[in-house]
Formats: sequence, C-alpha cells, structure tokens
Amino acid sequence: MTTGTTVEIPDSAVVAQTPPPAGRRRWLSYLTMPLILAAVLVALYLYVSSHELDSIEARSLNAASLTTAVWQHVQLAAVSTGITLIIAVPLGVLLTRPFTRRVRPYLITVLTLAQAVPTISILFLMAAAFLFLGFSAAIVGLVLYAIIPVLLNTMVGLEQVDDSVLEAGRGMGLSRFQVLRRIELPLAVPVILAGVRTALVINVGTAALVTYINAGGLGDIIVAGLSTNRVLVQIVGAVLTAVLALTIDYFAGIAEDLLRPKGLRPTGA
Repeated sequence: MTTGTTVEIPDSAVVAQTPPPAGRRRWLSYLTMPLILAAVLVALYLYVSSHELDSIEARSLNAASLTTAVWQHVQLAAVSTGITLIIAVPLGVLLTRPFTRRVRPYLITVLTLAQAVPTISILFLMAAAFLFLGFSAAIVGLVLYAIIPVLLNTMVGLEQVDDSVLEAGRGMGLSRFQVLRRIELPLAVPVILAGVRTALVINVGTAALVTYINAGGLGDIIVAGLSTNRVLVQIVGAVLTAVLALTIDYFAGIAEDLLRPKGLRPTGA
C-alpha cells in the first residue's frame, strides 16, 4: 500500500517557467530578420571575395555599380508604391460607397483578370507601341500592376466593418464622412496595410524587369550576368534583390504593427 506524498515546487522553478512578456517576445522577433539578412550579406561577400574576378565581373561587382543599382531599385519601389497608394486607397473608398454598387462586380472582375497579365507584357507593350522607356515608363508599369492588391484590400477592409458599428456611429450624430474617417478607415487599416505590404514586395520583385526598358535597378546586374554568362554576377544580383525585398517587407511589417489601431493590436503590443 503506497502513501501519497506532497511535493513542494520551489518558487524559483515557477519563476523560471514564466514566459517572457509579450512586448519582449515582440521585440525579439523584430531582431530575427535583420540578423538573418545580415548573415546572408556576409556570406555573399565572403563567397564573392573567395573568387578571382575577371574584368567583366569586376565592372558589375564593384561598390559603385552595386550601390547605384540598389538605390535605383529602392527609388522604383518607393515611388511606384507611393503613387499606388494615392490612387488605390481613395478609389477603393469610392467603390465601397452605395452609389457604386452596380458597377462594383464588373470592375472587380476586370481587375482580377488584369492581375493575371504579366508585368513584362505591360512594359514591352508601352515600349513597342508608345516608345515609352526609362524611369517614368517603369513607374507606370509598376503602378498598373501593384494598384490591384491595394485597391481590393481597401475594399475588403471597408466592407468587413460591421453594419451595427456604423449605425452606432450615425446614431451618435456623426456624418457619413466622419463615420468613414473615424470608424471605417481605422478598422480597415490592418487589411489595407496588408495590401500595401503586398504591393511593396511585388514592386521590388517586378522592378528587376524594368532593366529591359532602360530603367536601371538590380535587374541591370542580373541581365549583365546573363548576357555575359557570368554565374557569379547573376547570383549577386538575385541575392541582393531578394534581400532588398525581405528588408522592405520587414520594415513594412513593423509599420503595419505600429499603424494598427491600439484596440486591434495583439495583447502586450
């Protein structure tokens, strides 16, 4: 016959098992991606340094050329995304108003079909039909492609707001514009920001194609490697493009967390 015994757990053991605060976990998660990207860049540098560069590779893989290409790529992504927001968010708000209800399904269908058209086709069409080349042409092509996710996310974010919340706002004496500004848009911010984040990543990846219309960017490095059959140059251009896309997505994720209304943030944020 066994006798039950009581085991006392020391207070130190309980304290050791207590999970860290949510805010601390949050900031620790913010440090993970920069460390990974820094490790990738260091590994890329060591890999390139271990090779003897010929004259063709040296023309592409020098600090001046790489810095210029990265800066042009950032400009392409930033300008095209900014213009996309100026167009897509107000248009998304407009299309969720009652007087656009009849045309809304047709427009969504057209936009969804347009999303399936490759960006390279748009760029080549502008270059061949209108002789439209360079930075401005690249911006137009990127905006036409990135506007769709931001527009659709704006519409989805506004339409998911509960009607009872809107009725409560109107019952408090708010005008339709005040309801939009103080209730609908704040509640739709998480979904809208997700669309903006998607547009940013799309623009960074797609901007590698605008080298074919003489718009610069990291695509110049990749195409230089392809045209001269230099695999090392191709690898550097592709890795830098991926790192830039992940870096911008990382900062967009932080902005998404900070701009989210306090009532919709995770506990402890």
